[in-house]
Amino acid sequence: MIIAANGQFDKLQKLINSMSDALQNATLPTEFAVAGKEAHWSRDKNLRDVLVHLYEWHQLLLSWINSNCGGKEKPFLPAPYNWKTYGEMNVEFWKKHQNTPLIEAKNLLQKSHKNVMALIEKFSNEELFAKKTFAWTGTSTLGAYCVSATSSHYEWAIKKLKLHIKSAK
Repeated sequence: MIIAANGQFDKLQKLINSMSDALQNATLPTEFAVAGKEAHWSRDKNLRDVLVHLYEWHQLLLSWINSNCGGKEKPFLPAPYNWKTYGEMNVEFWKKHQNTPLIEAKNLLQKSHKNVMALIEKFSNEELFAKKTFAWTGTSTLGAYCVSATSSHYEWAIKKLKLHIKSAK
């Protein structure tokens, strides 16, 4: 899992670094708004929006693990959100960062990735992937949450940015 997360993160960074400054700062194509039924296609307007989304999900993971490991029980998604309404939370993250400069978004993501990886590395494979290791992970495993907030999320961002690059050609 750690290799996959770091590998996907490196792939994402290389992709971003391959983009011109103009493309990094460009608005995502308007056809993205109808590219898929998922809300993110119309929510994210530029690279910064994609990066802060990843950053905010890192913050969710870090807060959730640190609270629960520290003895303070906390759900993964903050109130009032749940798995049916988390799209609304993502919109709130988007709104929160509309004045965040791209360079800051890049720095926030770099730092949060390092923090997430350092936290994940404190757990054994069994702690990460054996069911019912932690009561606070419910029917899932801690590792499943970690994969979702790292490598799977990075893959999502890579696909989105590749479409952005392709549409600019």
